[in-house]
Amino acid sequence: MTSVRLGWLEIKLLLREPLTLVFSLALPLMLLLILGGVFGNKPSAPGQKVYYQGVGPMSYYVPAYIALVVASVCVISLPAHLAGYRERGVLKRYHAASISMWTLAGAELIVALVLSLASVIVLLAAARAIYDFSTPRSLVGVALVFLCLVVGFTAMGLLLASVVPSARSAQAIGLVIWFVMMMLGGAGPPREVLTGAMTKVSDATPLWYAVEMIHQPWLGLATHFAWLVFTAVAVVCALTARLLFRWD
Repeated sequence: MTSVRLGWLEIKLLLREPLTLVFSLALPLMLLLILGGVFGNKPSAPGQKVYYQGVGPMSYYVPAYIALVVASVCVISLPAHLAGYRERGVLKRYHAASISMWTLAGAELIVALVLSLASVIVLLAAARAIYDFSTPRSLVGVALVFLCLVVGFTAMGLLLASVVPSARSAQAIGLVIWFVMMMLGGAGPPREVLTGAMTKVSDATPLWYAVEMIHQPWLGLATHFAWLVFTAVAVVCALTARLLFRWD
């Protein structure tokens, strides 16, 4: 069975798990709408301290929450889904059917891509209906970053799925990681208000580099090392997941 066929099967099975869809679609959208209601989209006035890269809060948060949506799909939903498969013996049957780990990883990548894309469309439609925010300077650049984020966060999700003992623990650990990334990784309070210790934690979160990556084409900022850091983390996660992955 190819990754595409297995991915299509996985998508149909995921649709039967409404809790997964709620976390992937509703939670980031709810948080974005709350932040929009609190901060609006008025940039810092001349002479004031510059926050949000010098743009309005919603112009900053909307692209940041695209990265957060991808992280929610891959860090919360994907590991819990695969760990549940392991508990029910589905992965063992996949292995018996000569499905390789890379075929399974390709299928999960397709699932993450489809679910992330659907979540982003809902997010952007809702944000556009309620708030005014800056549109991307480069749609092609944003699309390329989005694909890179899906691949990278899928690798991280596969690593988490490889080491957790159960679906319940996968979901709990994934939620903790996701909330820490959300609060300190560029999708919560502006980085300028974080303490020194919080900034160090932020520097250790993959989401911070993901947010930096998507802000570059969206806001027209210069490309810098965020790409290298995120790619390196993704490669290490993928290789480690391959070494630690268990079928049963």
